[in-house]
Amino acid sequence: MWNRRSGLLYWIYVWFPVVLGIGVIVLESTEGMGSDHTSHPLRMLFEWIFGHFSNAQWEVIHRYVRKSGHFFGYGFIGLAWLRAWWFTLTHSRFLTDAVLALLGTALVASCDEWHQTFLPNRTGSPWDVLLDCTGAIVLQTMMYIGMRIFRPKKLARAA
Repeated sequence: MWNRRSGLLYWIYVWFPVVLGIGVIVLESTEGMGSDHTSHPLRMLFEWIFGHFSNAQWEVIHRYVRKSGHFFGYGFIGLAWLRAWWFTLTHSRFLTDAVLALLGTALVASCDEWHQTFLPNRTGSPWDVLLDCTGAIVLQTMMYIGMRIFRPKKLARAA
């Protein structure tokens, strides 16, 4: 069923993770997900797990949590793009698919940051786009290394 590249189910199987990742970004790129709204619930969770933090400590922790979300969230979106291109361009090399995946990630990240400039409690930052793309590069590199070690024949599939 999944080998029939012309079928609608195949294309949904291939591209749905990308669409899902973009959908999550769209939901997170709202006023309600600004740092002024996420600080309190995250602080309650962290203090329940780790104990009390001073306000100054929490500000630092909250910033790192949010930036980690950028790094790993867009890292996984980069992997979704990589997977989609890998299945779509069956005779391409890993690097070609990785570059296309990075371009897709950069486009989504740029649109997200641009959108945030219109929200009163959010700011758009090119540094966040750079962080997002770095997450995609790191996770794609880890995928490449994993494939080199565990699936070298699959990695060398290109014509």
